[in-house]
Amino acid sequence: MPFVTYFPGRGTVRETAYLEGRAEGRAEGRAESILRLLEARGLPVPGGVRERVATCTDLALLNAWLDRVLTVARAEDLFAEDADVPG
Repeated sequence: MPFVTYFPGRGTVRETAYLEGRAEGRAEGRAESILRLLEARGLPVPGGVRERVATCTDLALLNAWLDRVLTVARAEDLFAEDADVPG
């Protein structure tokens, strides 16, 4: 279901900035969840993994990692299926 907004100034740069902020907030929340789950599972989280997850803004990719976080043996394995994705 698409997000419908009744933001004052609908269709303006202000609304676009507002919606981008919401998307960034969702991405940050997913990244935090991924890192927290890795830690809760007792998996070491190297700095490179932490940085890659924390700086990702692609919600589809974060969702894929969130699905994988429950089954990976190492934190680095989150990215195993992303061979075609740079970074």
